[in-house]
Amino acid sequence: MQSSFAGIEIGKRSLITHTQGLNTIGHNMSNADVEGYSRQRIEMRAADPLYVPGLNREETPGQIGQGVETTSIRRIKDMLLQGRIVAEKNGQGYWQQRDKYILMLEQVYNEPSDLSVRALMDKFWESWQDLSLHPGQMASRKAVLQRGLTLVDAIHKRYSRFKGIRDEIEGDVQGTVSQINSFIKNIASLNTQIVKVQAMGDSPNDLLDRRDLLVEKLSSLIDITVNNRDPDEFTINSGGMHIVQGKHYEALSAVRDPGNEGYSKVVWKDGGTKAYFRGGKLASLVELRDSDTKEEIQKLDLMAVNFMDLVNEIHKKGYGLNNETGNNFFVEYPFINNVSGNYDRNGDGQYDSSYIFRLTGGNVLKAKDQIGLKGTLTLSGANGNITVPYHPTDTVEDVIKRINLSGAEVSAHLDYSGRLSLKGVPSSSLANPDFVIRHVEDSGQFLAGYAGILSAPGKAGTYDWAKANAVLDLNNKADFAVAPLAHPSGWVTVNPKIINDPGNIVSSFGYNGKSEGTGDGSAALAIAGLRTKPVMIGLINNFDDYFSMVTADIGLKGEQASNSLQTEKLVMKELTDQRESISGVNIDEEVSNMIKFQRGYEAAARFVTEVDKMLDLIINRMAV
Repeated sequence: MQSSFAGIEIGKRSLITHTQGLNTIGHNMSNADVEGYSRQRIEMRAADPLYVPGLNREETPGQIGQGVETTSIRRIKDMLLQGRIVAEKNGQGYWQQRDKYILMLEQVYNEPSDLSVRALMDKFWESWQDLSLHPGQMASRKAVLQRGLTLVDAIHKRYSRFKGIRDEIEGDVQGTVSQINSFIKNIASLNTQIVKVQAMGDSPNDLLDRRDLLVEKLSSLIDITVNNRDPDEFTINSGGMHIVQGKHYEALSAVRDPGNEGYSKVVWKDGGTKAYFRGGKLASLVELRDSDTKEEIQKLDLMAVNFMDLVNEIHKKGYGLNNETGNNFFVEYPFINNVSGNYDRNGDGQYDSSYIFRLTGGNVLKAKDQIGLKGTLTLSGANGNITVPYHPTDTVEDVIKRINLSGAEVSAHLDYSGRLSLKGVPSSSLANPDFVIRHVEDSGQFLAGYAGILSAPGKAGTYDWAKANAVLDLNNKADFAVAPLAHPSGWVTVNPKIINDPGNIVSSFGYNGKSEGTGDGSAALAIAGLRTKPVMIGLINNFDDYFSMVTADIGLKGEQASNSLQTEKLVMKELTDQRESISGVNIDEEVSNMIKFQRGYEAAARFVTEVDKMLDLIINRMAV
């Protein structure tokens, strides 16, 4: 027989359920502006009836209902959509950083036109042109000196700004690594809490929201894949590692790398193996620091070292107003104080390498002459040696162009005297030093008997840097220069001897080892002519081409970064708008639901009141 108090129980359950509904509405409205919060809904059902089918049940008409009860409070979340957002987030993080720092690199070039390195270099060439017209005047020499000092200062400032940006990126790398470690540690901690709550049969909605938010933020820093198929072991993979597996996590570390000028490399903390990421903020920062910004510094270094070397080459052959000769205009600082360029690369106390910047042949060549020779040059490249064939019908100029366009990390040109000069260029690999010729080989006679650089064709005359005293194997007519100290753009300076006495600035070449007097401006004219002569490498023919190329390259990178970021933002906006329409808190909807639960609560309370009156009548007012 059904209890007389069954109505009280039904009413109580209704009151409790509608109270939970009102509390859920209040929770939603309180967290409407909380980042990552997903609205929650109470799930209700009819309580299990009093009787279930069986032979021993009381003979009553049908099952007797027991009111309403709460089955769960679930969050409204589209996990497939959330997975798409996580997958797209690393692209936005990657391009956001590129757009920010590429803009900073662009701003380095956006100097006032009259103070830019290009404008100051133009004035430097003009001062030499003026000196060639007035070789006997001290005023013209002072103008050359002053414009040289101003130009050097501008190059230093540009290098300092690039270096400052690279240092700033380095700080951002270390901060990002710390941020990643914090996120994965907190995710692992939440995993532990979530498993415990779920083991009790509850829904840890707020904890799940918090974890999803951390995962989304982590995905903007590194590219990740999430696996939550196992409810007891939420897993995040990245860079070939399980960075989070349940309560366990794998932390990153930023350790100093001596091979990269002391900048840090990102490694896994346990084991120390290098971590590789394909997307996200961290991958972008590492690429910006070790590729983009480094390349801008290398381009500036390439310009500075060639500029310094070419001016000095002519200047030391000329005569000044005081009839002195043999003076460099710029000071050259060698990488190592060893006349043969010998260097202890592995640090065992013994010379094992030769750091040579320039190899110059002993024979005078003409650019338009056909060489009449056949063979293959083998030169050091970024990822191994590169071969450059030459043929009898080729001119000297053809072979030089082929070398410069081959991708080899060796450039070629004819110096002022017409001798073939090979120079090391900046290396694209951190394992190799900049401005060091690593390998030169010729199967024929072009570099040996014809240009006078190598001692013999084939393996017997090969120049290779991986040994000490490699210069002893060169042709006895060849000349060489030791590799410069790192980053010439940061230290290039005018010779103090020139500063103290501008009369040492040359104007003439002289004749038979003697000055031709103050009326000859041939040397000054030759230096002024460097402005338009093909003296650089690859597609860069001259100094004007260099300035055009570097500004165009950085401009295109900036345009690409800006366009890609805008695309990523549009994609992310569409996805987040979809998520907001599903998971976001709508105040109007919540107020409507609140009224519904309020009316339900009032009805349940009225029902309990009526049942109470009935029981009062039975208990207290019926006569015995």
